[in-house]
Amino acid sequence: MKLIKYFSIAVAATLLPACSNFLDKVPEDTINSSNFFQTEADAVGAINGAYQPLQWPKLYNLRMWTTDIMAGNSIVGAGGGTDGIETQDEANFITSTDNQGVLDMWRGPWPGILRCNIILQKVPGMTISESLKNRVLGEAYFLRAHYYFILVQFFGDVPLVLQPVEPGDDLRPFRTPKADVYKQIVSDLSTSVTLLPQREQYSGSDIGRASKGSAEGMLAKVELTLGNYQRVVNLCDSIKGLGYALNASYANNFNPATENSVESLFEVQYVSGAGFDFWSNENQASWVSAFTGPRGSNMVAGAFGWDQPTEEFVSSYENGDLRKDVTVLYEGGPNFDGLVYQKSYSTTGYNLRKFLVPLSVSSSYDNSPLNFPVLRYADVLLMKAEALNELGKTAEAELPATDANATLNKVRQRAGLQNVTGLDQTTLREKILHERRMELAFEGQRWLDLIRVNNGQYGINFLHSIGKSNMSTKYLLFPVPQKERDANPNLTQNTGY
Repeated sequence: MKLIKYFSIAVAATLLPACSNFLDKVPEDTINSSNFFQTEADAVGAINGAYQPLQWPKLYNLRMWTTDIMAGNSIVGAGGGTDGIETQDEANFITSTDNQGVLDMWRGPWPGILRCNIILQKVPGMTISESLKNRVLGEAYFLRAHYYFILVQFFGDVPLVLQPVEPGDDLRPFRTPKADVYKQIVSDLSTSVTLLPQREQYSGSDIGRASKGSAEGMLAKVELTLGNYQRVVNLCDSIKGLGYALNASYANNFNPATENSVESLFEVQYVSGAGFDFWSNENQASWVSAFTGPRGSNMVAGAFGWDQPTEEFVSSYENGDLRKDVTVLYEGGPNFDGLVYQKSYSTTGYNLRKFLVPLSVSSSYDNSPLNFPVLRYADVLLMKAEALNELGKTAEAELPATDANATLNKVRQRAGLQNVTGLDQTTLREKILHERRMELAFEGQRWLDLIRVNNGQYGINFLHSIGKSNMSTKYLLFPVPQKERDANPNLTQNTGY
């Protein structure tokens, strides 16, 4: 599914009051939903369209990975001045209600939710094969849950819209308490687990679609966020039984030639040569290599210099950690595609290496085919380790890497590190969270860990420890964008904004 061809389906003009400002304008050749859902090709085209907002800059092509800047792993870097000012403000915890990055994050999921709602309304009545019907519905439940999970983590209470909005419907929904939003997310994911095929049942252009493992992995992450630790353990064990495993090499998770691997539960799919403008929503090439490549280096196409790792982050690697050379460019480190890195390329002396695509693979800034990892089996192992430790089963979380049930130490073994053993629960908790930071660095996970552990106090303490004194409880959630509140007076604001 490297190239997700999609259809825009004509629907009511709005989903939320300001929806007309951010939904794509319906093109003249748009297929109308009233005459569209007739064939299997229609169902497939519709679900492909529901994946597409994940690719946009409002989500995984920019805003999700820049949350590592907020989390203190890196600075914006870029061209200096006001370049990336919205992300600079977020990272300095002076975020305002008119911040463009916040507006993007709010608006990013809603087109996907709308498309999923249409599918969940229309597809059950279609006369198509039951296997395809179940798969498409499973994908729609998974994607709707994924979009809502993004929204609820960043904004807390959000409108819970589960039906396509029709002309004459109330277009000014209230925010739904986050507990109820989470209930719906769990329900959607639980349903998708029963409907989706296993990863191995996909082939050809279908590789990369959401599978049973994708749904169980996302559900495990939701349950971890909610503190349902035994449920996390059970789900992680089920995922293991589906045949997932760590890649032998950490670097294979970030190589266009080895995407959708045995370690991958779910990736946002990107492709080169799709023929769309780089800066448009229709673009299906990845921004990350072009945006994070070192300025002035000629190492990759584009090289805008974003997301520069900090000294504190780089110094947090343990001696011998093999992930460092894959993740970070530093002076004296391994060459990149035969080129020597110079610390003068970056304000911090470091650049991100993890998602860089060599010129030999992508010679143009607008054609990087590298997928973005959303869920990896390493994350599953670390989720299980954390859950076991929180259940008081600390010794089980520390099983040696040679044990078939190893979790934390299996991840550390691949990184070239020694087994962790003999720690108490509190110390192991810190070790697991540190391991998550280094293993999942720059994959948009660190901020979400900071705000979920101990109701966000873990994040506040950490950010204070690295000098981000502005961080407070207020910033555990983004503000509801003022543009959205102007359009819908029923939307309340988060505390402190």
